[in-house]
Amino acid sequence: MISALDHVQLAAPPGSEDALRAFYGDVLGMTELPKPPVLAARGGCWFGSGAAQIHIGIEEGFRPARKAHPGIRVDGITAYARRLEERGATVVWDDDLPGHRRFYSDDPFGNRLEFLEPDPS
Repeated sequence: MISALDHVQLAAPPGSEDALRAFYGDVLGMTELPKPPVLAARGGCWFGSGAAQIHIGIEEGFRPARKAHPGIRVDGITAYARRLEERGATVVWDDDLPGHRRFYSDDPFGNRLEFLEPDPS
């Protein structure tokens, strides 16, 4: 039986770790998590915030995930969207999910990210 989603894996091009740290750490406010040494040798970065984890692996011939994406639940979505915009990220609001406020953004390599919060109204 599935009890929880442990993490989401995204990909990025070789040599992108500094840009990943700047975006997922500084822009999104996530904490970089240590990778086990055998996995760290492969490159990439892991990030977490609360129970959510995003692992970004290095992929030769990388192509961004334009449709597939993690749905990241946030508290205070308006303030969070403002945070992203103030740090140079694009925020595209979408009203098509009943009962939620949500927007999309892209990481520096074009991976699609969805941010959402239940709408109590």
